[in-house]
This record gives sequence, structure tokens and C-alpha cells, in this order.
Amino acid sequence: MSVDDESLTRFVTVRMTTTIQPEASRVSTPALMTAEELLTYPEMDKRVELVGGRLIVREPPGMRHGECELRIAVALSNFLTADQAARSATQTLGRVMVGDPGFTLTRNPDTVRAPDIAYVSRAQLDGPVPHGFGEFGPDLAVEIRSPTDHLGAVLAKVGGWLTAGSQLVWVVDPIRQLVTIYRADGSQALLGVHDALQGEDLLPGFSLSLEELFAE
Repeated sequence: MSVDDESLTRFVTVRMTTTIQPEASRVSTPALMTAEELLTYPEMDKRVELVGGRLIVREPPGMRHGECELRIAVALSNFLTADQAARSATQTLGRVMVGDPGFTLTRNPDTVRAPDIAYVSRAQLDGPVPHGFGEFGPDLAVEIRSPTDHLGAVLAKVGGWLTAGSQLVWVVDPIRQLVTIYRADGSQALLGVHDALQGEDLLPGFSLSLEELFAE
């Protein structure tokens, strides 16, 4: 090897050790976000959740999604009001929440999930509704699938709700006009347009026809 070749070899070796390797070593993992930080996150025009401290941002859902969300929420709210009157009670059995209400399901790292609709019983939350996220899973979580929702991501949310203590999870698919029910005991049910959503042991007497839910 000539002197020039040897010098070039030393130059390349030095450049690799002093430039390339330190560049790789300076790649850092983004800091994890907490539930408290998510509560003041500025992306208000997006739908945001936190999974293991990592921010998940989604686009707003479509119009059909919003229509199904409204119909289910109104049906639940009307049922609770009618049930309260029938029992001559001072309070409803629980509360219905819409607009992606957040629930902190795990800590360190934090996971905050937001169902399309949540039902929280008085047995779970009898006092004032917190301004921040709930530190529990809702009794009922309703997820309405958008055209861009991947099945794996939806099932991950279902598992998170059930692990956090939800008794029922309804996954509503407006495109196929189907609803899949997931229960805390591990059982499942698939409903078609000629079936009806039932409140089961959680909300005895509640019923919503899927033909009514998916009506054009």
C-alpha cells in the first residue's frame, strides 16, 4: 500500500469513527407523554389518545359515524331518563358521555383511551364528573368503526377496555351494518340488522333495533 493509500484509509476510518458512529448514538427515543400532558395537548381539531406514553392522532370521523354515535347516545340517555321516572328515583342509574371522553387505563407509561360513547354507572362514579380523565374503564364502551380503522387496532382497544374493567364493549360497523359485542366474561356475539342491542345485566330493559340504528 502506498503512502497516499494508507493516508486515505486512515482518513476514512477516522471519519467513520468520529462522524458516523456518534450520529447514530445521538438518535434518542422521544420522551413519553403523561395523561396530564395529554389533557392540555393543543391538537384540538384531531382525535388523540395515548398508548404506552405514545401519542396517537387520528382524523375526525365521517358523517355516518357521527349519526350512529348520536342515535346510540340518545337511546341510552332516553332509557336512563325513563328508568329513573319509572323508579321514582332522584338519580339515573348512571351517566352517558360522548365526544371521545378520556379514561386513563394504565400508568407509567400512561395509556389514555377515548371511546365514542361511554356509560358509567353510579356504582362506579357517584360523585361529580371529573374535569380530567377518569382513572377507570367505563362500564360500557362503544367504538364505532370508521372506514380507515384497522381491525387489529380496534381489537387492541377492546382488550384495553375489558382489562380496565368494562363489562361490555360494543363495536359498531356502519358499513357492514353489524355490531360485535364483547363481554367481561370473554364471550362474544355478532348482531345483524334484524337484531337489537340489549343492555343485558348492565342496563336491563334497554334495547335498540339495529334496523333503526342503521336506517338511512
